[in-house]
Amino acid sequence: MGLVGLGGSSVPSRHPHCQGPRRTGGPCAAVAGADGRPWQAARRAMAAQGEYRRLEDFEEDSPPGEEELLVHVTEGLQDSWHHIKNLDNFFTKIYHFHQKNGFACMMLSDIFELVQFLFVVTFTTFLLCCVEYDVLFANRPLNHSHAGGAAPDRSKVTLPDAVLPALQCAQRIRASGWIIFLLVMAAVFWLYRLVKVLCGLLSYWEIRAFYIKALNIPSRRQQMCVHKRELTELDIYHRILRFKNYMVAMVNKSLLPVRFHLPLLGSVVFLTQGLKYNLELLLFWGPGSLFQNKWSLRPQCKRAGARQELAQRLARAMVLLGLANLLLCPCVLVWQLLYAFFSYAEVIKREPSSLGARRWSLYGRHYLRHFNELNHELQARLSRGYKPATKYMNSFTSPLLTVLAKNVGFFAGSILAVLIVLTVYDEDVLTVQHILTAITLLGLVVTLARSFIPDEHTVWCPEQLLQRVLAHVHYMPDHWQGNASRSETRSEMAQLFQYKAVFILEELLSPILTPLILIFALPARALDIVDFFRNFTVEVVGVGDICSFAQLDVRNHGNPQWLSAGQTEASVYQQAENGKTELSLMHFAITNPRWQPPPPSELFLSQLKEKVQQDAAATPPAQRILAEGALGTSLLSDDSAAAPDGLLASVLARPILSASGLVSRDRRFAQPCSTASAAASVLASLASPLPGRARGPPADSPGCPTDRRLPEESLLLSESRLRSLSRSALLSEVASAEMSLHAIYLHELHQQQQQGPGPQAVGVWVAAGTPNPPSVTTGSAARASQAQHREMPLGGWAEEEEEEEEEEETSS
Repeated sequence: MGLVGLGGSSVPSRHPHCQGPRRTGGPCAAVAGADGRPWQAARRAMAAQGEYRRLEDFEEDSPPGEEELLVHVTEGLQDSWHHIKNLDNFFTKIYHFHQKNGFACMMLSDIFELVQFLFVVTFTTFLLCCVEYDVLFANRPLNHSHAGGAAPDRSKVTLPDAVLPALQCAQRIRASGWIIFLLVMAAVFWLYRLVKVLCGLLSYWEIRAFYIKALNIPSRRQQMCVHKRELTELDIYHRILRFKNYMVAMVNKSLLPVRFHLPLLGSVVFLTQGLKYNLELLLFWGPGSLFQNKWSLRPQCKRAGARQELAQRLARAMVLLGLANLLLCPCVLVWQLLYAFFSYAEVIKREPSSLGARRWSLYGRHYLRHFNELNHELQARLSRGYKPATKYMNSFTSPLLTVLAKNVGFFAGSILAVLIVLTVYDEDVLTVQHILTAITLLGLVVTLARSFIPDEHTVWCPEQLLQRVLAHVHYMPDHWQGNASRSETRSEMAQLFQYKAVFILEELLSPILTPLILIFALPARALDIVDFFRNFTVEVVGVGDICSFAQLDVRNHGNPQWLSAGQTEASVYQQAENGKTELSLMHFAITNPRWQPPPPSELFLSQLKEKVQQDAAATPPAQRILAEGALGTSLLSDDSAAAPDGLLASVLARPILSASGLVSRDRRFAQPCSTASAAASVLASLASPLPGRARGPPADSPGCPTDRRLPEESLLLSESRLRSLSRSALLSEVASAEMSLHAIYLHELHQQQQQGPGPQAVGVWVAAGTPNPPSVTTGSAARASQAQHREMPLGGWAEEEEEEEEEEETSS
């Protein structure tokens, strides 16, 4: 990433992470709630027990508060970063500076954002007050004769004829009180944004100087000391993702967002940019938030005796913030409508099918995010999963909807064809009132109708498609396994992978629904939220208060059903759901190969590696799996030569080939080759040990781990692929494939463990030792925008939550 080199060698010895609060005995381990969520009952049972604890550093003493914390340059230049109190902002800005391609791109982006806002306000005011629509629509005759009568009258109306003079336009604006009010509000907001942009540019100019002057100097001359002997990768991730990790943990524990049960629609999750902004204002950086600054909780949040009072205060703040949102609802709603119109109208007219494209929802981005996963890492992973997720969602069809779409498309297409023929025959047809509008609307209807008509010649395998999605996104509820063809599974998947039309509708409804949620739904969860922050916050020396889940400590947050049995002391309430701790630990270890895990986590990784080697020993070698998987790859992957998709398709196809007899059964191996065993065999061939990584980069290739096998020696990439990619890109692809295989392997073992003793499943296609035929479903054709296998940019609102991070950093 380029950040971990700030502290020279980035792998200091680490102490065992004693998570706070610790629980021994107690009622938590055996309490189960009546509502089917045992962790809630456990939370209530332990709410009054224990206190927030601080993790002491055995290396050296530290000051009592981070307000005394210094970052200093030991030698060489003494610039503005010589004395830094807010390291969270410092490291976050370094990361954003890198990800947003430097100072020039950031400056232009901020300037055009200001210009864009100014344009929307000015153009909207012009359309409302400075256009004579009766003249434009020819509803009122206009006398074009000159004063002298020398020029003849013109019958054609031009645009200047419909524009009012400047004085008359200004008079109309002054006569409308609500327009003046909206303009004043817009001017205040624009000036506020201008000040923030100027301050941000000044701070990023300093970051630019840091990149140029500090990072180009060898670490021996420009070493940074942060009241610890060294900064580890985990320390830097904690500072950049401090609040993000809390949000991911609350989503993982189903504390946020609020889930509603609506008639006909069933369970609905509502999380928009506006609601997310308000939640972060309440919890992290607002004037009455639970955090008193960027790195420390308020002292009363750390005491069990103050939980009731603090919950009441938080509930009151939620109601007040909801009322403020309700008061500003008209202004925000008008802005949302105008911005949506200017952003999407032209795109929808030009390519209506773009509304049928899909995107990962904001809720999905939090549900699928690992602890300590940076924005670009998440985006890259979800982008890889976009194509199989789209194919999976398109594999579902509705016969009734198909019949309706065919008939609607027929009637609309017939009328559209006649109108097109008439305009070709005589272009004066276009001058008839509303003819052009009718052609546009009929074209939109025909395009939308065709998107609901399936391709009769396409065959889909829902289970395998869902497994391919899992390989990239790494998380999937247990009840999806084996139920990929059910409509309930598709509905739940649609909450994570929504239509862009649904995204636009949710953002338009957000100004109305957000205040209602803040006033009526969230206050009931105030006590749960307060308990969550007290029970799952630890203070790390040199870092501050962080979410304890982000420590990746298997001992205190592991789940026995995810290979953590015998290694974890966590109660039901303390366990992360869906294997989040184990998978996040695996992802962080693969992404940062020089990171030295704490002893419990290192033990887990070592035992997992041993388990992989044991399963690989009873499985055909990886070379044979990949060679025999060519047929499966052609069935499950659109590009058999692509990596890592081709590799993953070979692994996922192995149980199909074994069960169908397309490959010969090797009698040397007792069991048929399952998905888990195939993944284990390929993982063993990668030879990249997770725990005990090399402590420093080699002298000839800075930043590259020495213990990871070079891609040239691996089985992942073709020769042409090797020649086309740089070394860093090769390592990135190998790491991505390795993590995908681990995700498949862990989920398969988890499913086997849940099935209990007896014959175990050997993959999604072979259960209890008996091969089952694959479930085949006829699906719809990919839409025009989805055929490109990428998300179509529509402009307008940012489609990822990362766009608001800079505002959050400077608000406090």
